[in-house]
Amino acid sequence: MYKKIIRPLFFLFDPEKIHHFTFFAIKNLSKIPGIPSFIRNLFQVNDKRLEKKMFGLTFKNPVGLAAGFDKNAELYNELANFGFGFIEIGTVTPKAQDGNPKKRLFRLKADQGIINRMGFNNKGLEAVILKLKQNKKNLLIGGNIGKNTSTMPDGYTADYLQCFSELHPYVDYFVLNVSCPNVGSHAKLTDKGYLIELITKVQELNKTYTKQRPVLLKIAPDLNNIQLDEVIEIVEETKIDGVIATNTSVSRESLLASEKQLEAIGNGGLSGKPIKDKSTKVIKYLSEKSNKAFPIIGVGGIHSAEDALEKIKAGADLVQIYTGFIYEGPILVKKINKAILKQLT
Repeated sequence: MYKKIIRPLFFLFDPEKIHHFTFFAIKNLSKIPGIPSFIRNLFQVNDKRLEKKMFGLTFKNPVGLAAGFDKNAELYNELANFGFGFIEIGTVTPKAQDGNPKKRLFRLKADQGIINRMGFNNKGLEAVILKLKQNKKNLLIGGNIGKNTSTMPDGYTADYLQCFSELHPYVDYFVLNVSCPNVGSHAKLTDKGYLIELITKVQELNKTYTKQRPVLLKIAPDLNNIQLDEVIEIVEETKIDGVIATNTSVSRESLLASEKQLEAIGNGGLSGKPIKDKSTKVIKYLSEKSNKAFPIIGVGGIHSAEDALEKIKAGADLVQIYTGFIYEGPILVKKINKAILKQLT
Protein backbone atom coordinates (compact mmCIF):
# COMPACT_ATOMS: atom_id res chain seq x y z
CA MET A 1 0.00 0.00 0.00
CA TYR A 2 2.79 2.44 0.86
CA LYS A 3 4.76 1.99 -2.37
CA LYS A 4 1.66 1.75 -4.59
CA ILE A 5 -0.50 4.53 -3.14
CA ILE A 6 1.10 6.65 -0.39
CA ARG A 7 4.58 7.15 -1.86
CA PRO A 8 3.41 8.12 -5.40
CA LEU A 9 1.00 10.62 -3.82
CA PHE A 10 3.66 12.08 -1.50
CA PHE A 11 6.18 12.32 -4.33
CA LEU A 12 3.88 14.71 -6.20
CA PHE A 13 4.73 17.39 -3.64
CA ASP A 14 7.80 19.23 -2.37
CA PRO A 15 9.82 16.81 -0.19
CA GLU A 16 10.31 19.23 2.71
CA LYS A 17 6.59 20.08 2.84
CA ILE A 18 5.70 16.39 2.76
CA HIS A 19 8.16 15.76 5.60
CA HIS A 20 6.30 18.29 7.77
CA PHE A 21 2.92 16.89 6.68
CA THR A 22 4.05 13.35 7.60
CA PHE A 23 5.03 14.55 11.08
CA PHE A 24 1.64 16.23 11.49
CA ALA A 25 -0.19 13.10 10.31
CA ILE A 26 1.73 10.63 12.49
CA LYS A 27 1.49 12.89 15.56
CA ASN A 28 -2.27 13.32 15.23
CA LEU A 29 -3.09 9.76 14.18
CA SER A 30 -1.16 8.55 17.23
CA LYS A 31 -3.55 10.48 19.47
CA ILE A 32 -6.48 8.31 18.33
CA PRO A 33 -7.14 5.49 20.83
CA GLY A 34 -6.03 2.14 19.46
CA ILE A 35 -3.90 3.50 16.61
CA PRO A 36 -0.51 3.26 18.42
CA SER A 37 -1.17 -0.38 19.38
CA PHE A 38 -2.33 -1.11 15.81
CA ILE A 39 0.93 0.32 14.45
CA ARG A 40 2.99 -1.68 16.97
CA ASN A 41 1.18 -4.91 16.04
CA LEU A 42 1.75 -4.19 12.36
CA PHE A 43 5.43 -3.24 12.42
CA GLN A 44 7.20 -4.36 15.59
CA VAL A 45 9.21 -7.56 15.89
CA ASN A 46 9.72 -8.29 19.57
CA ASP A 47 12.25 -11.05 20.11
CA LYS A 48 14.99 -11.20 22.75
CA ARG A 49 17.36 -12.65 20.16
CA LEU A 50 17.39 -9.27 18.40
CA GLU A 51 18.85 -7.54 21.45
CA LYS A 52 22.30 -6.06 21.01
CA LYS A 53 24.51 -5.00 23.91
CA MET A 54 27.02 -2.28 23.04
CA PHE A 55 28.98 0.30 25.05
CA GLY A 56 26.93 -0.39 28.17
CA LEU A 57 23.55 -0.06 26.42
CA THR A 58 21.01 -2.70 25.43
CA PHE A 59 19.38 -2.07 22.05
CA LYS A 60 16.12 -4.03 21.75
CA ASN A 61 16.93 -4.58 18.08
CA PRO A 62 19.78 -3.41 15.80
CA VAL A 63 17.71 -1.20 13.45
CA GLY A 64 17.73 2.53 14.16
CA LEU A 65 16.48 5.72 12.56
CA ALA A 66 19.35 7.96 11.48
CA ALA A 67 19.71 11.60 12.48
CA GLY A 68 18.03 14.19 10.28
CA PHE A 69 14.54 12.73 10.30
CA ASP A 70 13.46 13.81 13.79
CA LYS A 71 15.76 16.82 14.11
CA ASN A 72 13.93 18.46 17.00
CA ALA A 73 12.90 15.35 18.97
CA GLU A 74 9.26 15.99 18.12
CA LEU A 75 8.17 12.51 17.03
CA TYR A 76 10.47 9.89 18.59
CA ASN A 77 7.79 8.47 20.92
CA GLU A 78 5.42 7.94 17.98
CA LEU A 79 8.20 6.65 15.70
CA ALA A 80 9.11 4.07 18.35
CA ASN A 81 5.84 2.29 17.49
CA PHE A 82 7.21 1.45 14.02
CA GLY A 83 9.70 -1.04 15.46
CA PHE A 84 12.97 0.87 15.68
CA GLY A 85 15.52 -0.30 18.22
CA PHE A 86 16.86 3.23 18.65
CA ILE A 87 16.32 6.72 17.25
CA GLU A 88 18.91 9.43 16.74
CA ILE A 89 17.62 12.98 17.09
CA GLY A 90 19.32 16.08 15.68
CA THR A 91 21.59 17.38 14.43
CA VAL A 92 21.13 19.77 17.37
CA THR A 93 23.05 23.05 17.66
CA PRO A 94 23.20 25.32 20.74
CA LYS A 95 21.05 28.04 19.17
CA ALA A 96 18.08 27.65 16.87
CA GLN A 97 18.90 28.26 13.21
CA ASP A 98 16.95 28.26 9.95
CA GLY A 99 19.54 26.37 7.94
CA ASN A 100 20.21 27.02 4.28
CA PRO A 101 17.76 28.84 1.96
CA LYS A 102 14.99 26.75 0.43
CA LYS A 103 14.68 24.81 -1.87
CA ARG A 104 17.20 22.50 -0.20
CA LEU A 105 15.81 18.96 -0.36
CA PHE A 106 15.59 17.05 -3.64
CA ARG A 107 14.52 13.56 -4.70
CA LEU A 108 16.44 11.57 -7.31
CA LYS A 109 13.60 9.18 -8.10
CA ALA A 110 15.39 7.15 -10.77
CA ASP A 111 18.32 6.60 -8.41
CA GLN A 112 16.18 6.18 -5.28
CA GLY A 113 18.29 8.83 -3.62
CA ILE A 114 18.00 12.23 -1.99
CA ILE A 115 20.21 15.31 -2.14
CA ASN A 116 19.95 17.71 0.76
CA ARG A 117 21.67 20.88 1.85
CA MET A 118 19.53 21.56 4.91
CA GLY A 119 22.38 23.17 6.87
CA PHE A 120 21.59 21.93 10.39
CA ASN A 121 18.17 23.60 10.53
CA ASN A 122 16.83 22.98 14.05
CA LYS A 123 15.05 24.69 16.93
CA GLY A 124 18.08 24.64 19.22
CA LEU A 125 18.94 23.01 22.54
CA GLU A 126 16.21 24.57 24.66
CA ALA A 127 13.36 23.41 22.41
CA VAL A 128 14.83 19.93 21.96
CA ILE A 129 15.29 19.42 25.71
CA LEU A 130 11.63 20.34 26.33
CA LYS A 131 10.63 17.56 23.94
CA LEU A 132 13.10 15.04 25.39
CA LYS A 133 11.57 15.57 28.83
CA GLN A 134 8.47 13.87 27.38
CA ASN A 135 10.41 10.66 26.67
CA LYS A 136 8.27 7.61 27.46
CA LYS A 137 11.43 5.48 27.61
CA ASN A 138 10.23 3.19 24.82
CA LEU A 139 13.68 2.93 23.25
CA LEU A 140 17.20 4.34 23.28
CA ILE A 141 17.73 7.90 22.04
CA GLY A 142 20.93 9.18 20.47
CA GLY A 143 21.85 12.84 20.42
CA ASN A 144 23.53 14.00 17.20
CA ILE A 145 25.25 17.33 17.92
CA GLY A 146 26.95 20.03 15.85
CA LYS A 147 28.01 23.66 15.77
CA ASN A 148 26.00 26.72 14.81
CA THR A 149 26.70 28.08 11.34
CA SER A 150 27.46 31.53 12.77
CA THR A 151 30.04 30.17 15.23
CA MET A 152 33.60 31.24 14.49
CA PRO A 153 36.31 28.52 14.28
CA ASP A 154 37.67 29.23 17.77
CA GLY A 155 34.19 28.55 19.18
CA TYR A 156 33.46 25.19 17.51
CA THR A 157 34.52 23.12 20.50
CA ALA A 158 32.45 25.26 22.89
CA ASP A 159 29.33 24.58 20.78
CA TYR A 160 29.86 20.82 20.96
CA LEU A 161 30.55 20.95 24.71
CA GLN A 162 27.43 23.01 25.37
CA CYS A 163 25.28 20.54 23.45
CA PHE A 164 26.91 17.64 25.27
CA SER A 165 26.44 19.05 28.77
CA GLU A 166 22.85 20.21 28.30
CA LEU A 167 21.64 17.08 26.48
CA HIS A 168 23.53 14.68 28.77
CA PRO A 169 20.59 13.91 31.10
CA TYR A 170 18.20 13.23 28.21
CA VAL A 171 19.97 11.04 25.64
CA ASP A 172 21.59 7.60 25.86
CA TYR A 173 24.54 8.21 23.52
CA PHE A 174 26.11 11.07 21.59
CA VAL A 175 27.23 11.49 18.00
CA LEU A 176 29.72 14.18 17.01
CA ASN A 177 28.60 15.25 13.56
CA VAL A 178 31.74 16.56 11.88
CA SER A 179 31.12 15.13 8.41
CA CYS A 180 28.05 16.93 7.11
CA PRO A 181 28.94 18.60 3.79
CA ASN A 182 26.32 21.31 4.29
CA VAL A 183 28.04 23.36 7.01
CA GLY A 184 30.79 25.96 6.80
CA SER A 185 34.47 25.41 7.62
CA HIS A 186 34.19 21.74 6.74
CA ALA A 187 37.97 21.42 6.45
CA LYS A 188 38.62 22.16 10.12
CA LEU A 189 35.95 19.69 11.21
CA THR A 190 37.70 16.87 9.38
CA ASP A 191 41.26 17.78 10.35
CA LYS A 192 42.82 14.97 12.38
CA GLY A 193 44.49 17.30 14.87
CA TYR A 194 41.29 19.21 15.53
CA LEU A 195 39.21 16.05 15.83
CA ILE A 196 41.57 14.67 18.48
CA GLU A 197 41.35 17.99 20.33
CA LEU A 198 37.52 18.05 20.10
CA ILE A 199 37.01 14.44 21.14
CA THR A 200 39.51 14.79 24.01
CA LYS A 201 37.61 17.81 25.36
CA VAL A 202 34.29 15.97 25.07
CA GLN A 203 35.76 12.91 26.80
CA GLU A 204 37.13 15.08 29.61
CA LEU A 205 33.67 16.58 30.14
CA ASN A 206 32.09 13.12 29.94
CA LYS A 207 34.31 11.88 32.76
CA THR A 208 32.96 14.55 35.11
CA TYR A 209 29.58 12.78 35.13
CA THR A 210 28.75 9.86 37.39
CA LYS A 211 27.03 8.17 34.43
CA GLN A 212 29.11 8.62 31.31
CA ARG A 213 27.50 8.54 27.87
CA PRO A 214 28.94 6.64 24.90
CA VAL A 215 30.35 9.01 22.27
CA LEU A 216 30.57 8.19 18.55
CA LEU A 217 32.08 9.94 15.55
CA LYS A 218 30.08 10.22 12.31
CA ILE A 219 32.30 10.09 9.24
CA ALA A 220 31.88 10.77 5.52
CA PRO A 221 31.67 8.06 2.83
CA ASP A 222 34.13 9.94 0.62
CA LEU A 223 37.23 9.30 2.75
CA ASN A 224 40.16 7.52 1.11
CA ASN A 225 42.09 4.72 2.81
CA ILE A 226 44.70 7.09 4.24
CA GLN A 227 41.93 9.15 5.83
CA LEU A 228 40.22 6.01 7.12
CA ASP A 229 43.51 4.95 8.69
CA GLU A 230 43.49 8.32 10.45
CA VAL A 231 39.97 7.60 11.74
CA ILE A 232 41.25 4.33 13.23
CA GLU A 233 44.15 6.21 14.83
CA ILE A 234 41.76 8.84 16.23
CA VAL A 235 39.55 6.17 17.80
CA GLU A 236 42.58 4.42 19.28
CA GLU A 237 44.09 7.63 20.68
CA THR A 238 40.91 9.21 22.08
CA LYS A 239 39.17 5.98 23.17
CA ILE A 240 35.94 7.22 21.60
CA ASP A 241 33.26 4.53 21.78
CA GLY A 242 32.61 3.96 18.09
CA VAL A 243 32.00 5.24 14.58
CA ILE A 244 28.92 5.87 12.46
CA ALA A 245 29.70 5.07 8.84
CA THR A 246 28.55 6.97 6.93
CA ASN A 247 27.11 10.44 6.43
CA THR A 248 25.97 11.76 3.02
CA SER A 249 28.29 11.99 0.01
CA VAL A 250 29.37 14.91 -2.15
CA SER A 251 30.05 12.54 -5.04
CA ARG A 252 27.76 12.39 -8.08
CA GLU A 253 29.30 9.29 -9.67
CA SER A 254 27.22 6.78 -11.67
CA LEU A 255 23.86 8.47 -11.18
CA LEU A 256 20.93 7.95 -13.51
CA ALA A 257 19.86 11.56 -12.97
CA SER A 258 20.82 13.79 -15.89
CA GLU A 259 23.60 16.36 -15.74
CA LYS A 260 20.94 19.00 -16.30
CA GLN A 261 18.94 17.83 -13.29
CA LEU A 262 22.03 17.69 -11.09
CA GLU A 263 23.14 21.16 -12.17
CA ALA A 264 19.67 22.50 -11.35
CA ILE A 265 19.84 20.94 -7.88
CA GLY A 266 23.36 22.16 -7.11
CA ASN A 267 25.45 21.19 -4.10
CA GLY A 268 24.40 19.04 -1.17
CA GLY A 269 24.83 15.65 0.45
CA LEU A 270 23.70 12.57 -1.46
CA SER A 271 21.98 9.72 0.40
CA GLY A 272 20.10 6.56 -0.51
CA LYS A 273 20.86 3.74 -2.90
CA PRO A 274 23.65 5.56 -4.80
CA ILE A 275 25.91 5.50 -1.73
CA LYS A 276 25.14 1.93 -0.59
CA ASP A 277 28.34 0.33 -1.88
CA LYS A 278 30.54 3.26 -0.87
CA SER A 279 29.24 3.13 2.69
CA THR A 280 29.65 -0.64 2.90
CA LYS A 281 33.22 -0.37 1.61
CA VAL A 282 34.06 2.12 4.40
CA ILE A 283 32.54 -0.18 7.03
CA LYS A 284 34.45 -3.18 5.72
CA TYR A 285 37.75 -1.29 5.64
CA LEU A 286 37.39 0.09 9.17
CA SER A 287 36.32 -3.27 10.57
CA GLU A 288 39.07 -5.31 8.91
CA LYS A 289 41.90 -2.79 9.25
CA SER A 290 41.20 -2.19 12.94
CA ASN A 291 40.65 -5.90 13.60
CA LYS A 292 37.15 -5.04 14.84
CA ALA A 293 38.60 -2.82 17.56
CA PHE A 294 35.48 -0.65 17.95
CA PRO A 295 31.72 -0.75 17.28
CA ILE A 296 30.41 0.53 13.95
CA ILE A 297 26.89 1.72 13.16
CA GLY A 298 26.30 1.19 9.45
CA VAL A 299 24.16 3.66 7.51
CA GLY A 300 23.91 4.59 3.85
CA GLY A 301 21.72 3.15 1.10
CA ILE A 302 19.83 0.53 3.11
CA HIS A 303 16.67 -0.05 1.09
CA SER A 304 16.13 -3.76 1.78
CA ALA A 305 16.79 -6.45 4.36
CA GLU A 306 19.59 -7.72 2.12
CA ASP A 307 21.24 -4.28 2.18
CA ALA A 308 21.19 -4.31 5.99
CA LEU A 309 22.61 -7.83 6.19
CA GLU A 310 25.37 -6.76 3.79
CA LYS A 311 26.32 -3.92 6.17
CA ILE A 312 26.33 -6.32 9.14
CA LYS A 313 28.45 -8.84 7.24
CA ALA A 314 30.88 -6.02 6.38
CA GLY A 315 31.34 -5.28 10.08
CA ALA A 316 28.43 -3.11 11.26
CA ASP A 317 27.10 -3.92 14.73
CA LEU A 318 23.95 -1.84 14.30
CA VAL A 319 22.34 -0.24 11.25
CA GLN A 320 20.38 2.94 10.64
CA ILE A 321 17.96 3.88 7.89
CA TYR A 322 16.64 7.20 6.61
CA THR A 323 16.28 7.50 2.83
CA GLY A 324 15.26 3.83 2.63
CA PHE A 325 12.53 4.58 5.18
CA ILE A 326 11.17 7.24 2.82
CA TYR A 327 11.38 5.13 -0.36
CA GLU A 328 10.40 1.74 1.07
CA GLY A 329 8.11 2.75 3.93
CA PRO A 330 8.01 1.67 7.60
CA ILE A 331 7.71 -2.03 6.71
CA LEU A 332 11.47 -1.91 6.00
CA VAL A 333 12.25 -1.99 9.74
CA LYS A 334 10.22 -5.19 10.18
CA LYS A 335 11.76 -6.81 7.10
CA ILE A 336 15.29 -6.18 8.37
CA ASN A 337 14.57 -7.52 11.85
CA LYS A 338 12.89 -10.64 10.44
CA ALA A 339 15.84 -11.23 8.11
CA ILE A 340 18.26 -10.95 11.04
CA LEU A 341 16.22 -13.49 13.00
CA LYS A 342 16.20 -15.83 10.00
CA GLN A 343 20.01 -15.68 9.94
CA LEU A 344 20.06 -16.82 13.56
CA THR A 345 18.01 -19.97 12.94
